[in-house]
Amino acid sequence: MSRKSGKIAALIEGCRGRDLDAHYHGYFECFNRGLFYEAHDVLEELWLAERHGPSGPFYKGLIQLAGAFVHLKKSRLRPAAALFKLARSNLQRYPDTHEHLDNKRVLELIQEWLDRLERQGFAVNPLSDGAGPQLALLPR
Repeated sequence: MSRKSGKIAALIEGCRGRDLDAHYHGYFECFNRGLFYEAHDVLEELWLAERHGPSGPFYKGLIQLAGAFVHLKKSRLRPAAALFKLARSNLQRYPDTHEHLDNKRVLELIQEWLDRLERQGFAVNPLSDGAGPQLALLPR
């Protein structure tokens, strides 16, 4: 097991045995803790296995969303905006609710963050004034 795989296994350990893949649940747990790089890595393992399946672009969009926040954490505002747009492009292929996620709300969230970046002319990092957003799965 690689060092990266071991770290991912540790991150998703508490997510095993749930209704959806542990990597999917782990993504949201990491994302909501502001561990955007880790969220990206955790979901990437699921995406690699499913990238040609019906939810491949959906997972890719969520990975890009986390990547956008990685860029914001590093104050790379234009690359963050580019990833927000890529995430939006992938996620908007899916219905309002997909895999127990309020996809409509995620798309609104992406637009809100893009608007914040663009409104300030990419001169102010919107993440610097607080925490990132929270994502929650809908109850079954």
